[in-house]
Amino acid sequence: MSDEPLIEYREVGRRFSSRAGVVTACEQVNLTVRAGEFLAVVGPSGCGKSTLLNMAAGLLAPTSGQVFYRGAPVPIPNTDVGYLTQRDTLLPWRTVEDNVAMALELRGQSRAQRHKVAHAWLARIGLAGFEKSYPAQLSGGMRRRACLARTLAYEPETILMDEPFGALDAQLRLVMHDELLKLWTGTRKTMVFVTHDLAEALTLADRVAVFSARPGRIKAIETVDLPRPRDVFRIRFDPQFGALHDRLWSYLEASVRGDVMVN
Repeated sequence: MSDEPLIEYREVGRRFSSRAGVVTACEQVNLTVRAGEFLAVVGPSGCGKSTLLNMAAGLLAPTSGQVFYRGAPVPIPNTDVGYLTQRDTLLPWRTVEDNVAMALELRGQSRAQRHKVAHAWLARIGLAGFEKSYPAQLSGGMRRRACLARTLAYEPETILMDEPFGALDAQLRLVMHDELLKLWTGTRKTMVFVTHDLAEALTLADRVAVFSARPGRIKAIETVDLPRPRDVFRIRFDPQFGALHDRLWSYLEASVRGDVMVN
């Protein structure tokens, strides 16, 4: 991990207008994402976590403050980032290999070139042999892997991930955590990972940014001093993991309990 700032949020806020009025998702956010780091963002629902990713991707502009990528205002869209959303966005009429190769097709690569890249990534994430399958023929976990392969295939500098494993069962999530950490170790891409799950954040990240309830502000940024490589199946039994989890929960508890009472 470098000390070089890659993404910078400076006094960032974002408001949304609707028939019900104006909603402030986040405000006064100051956050730096370093090149090569794995940063997790946690916080209650509606606190602007996904909004931050959308601003880094150039899909939304802040209503106050500025967002920078490598020292310049974020372009619209930001083609240096890959974005893995909560939803399964595989196209059902395309095979797995054609889904993974889609961005390369838009770049004008030949069919042979893009399928070679797609097959390499599918093999790397354990989907070799499923290149000609369609999304409906895959399990939920396999579709998540295919989405990840599609994001990685065009080699973006930064990967933005918005609760990508939230719909998976607990056991499959651990398998995906293991796969993701292996990929991150091998590529050292910068990753920004949004989650509601403190244990997931601590398992994966170098640092965790904790947000308050809406309007979201940063309450704390904790360094995760757990050694790497991490055994995702056993790391939760480490006493240091438990201590970090308790500290992060202390920042979140009031906001989460308040959100539950309101709803």
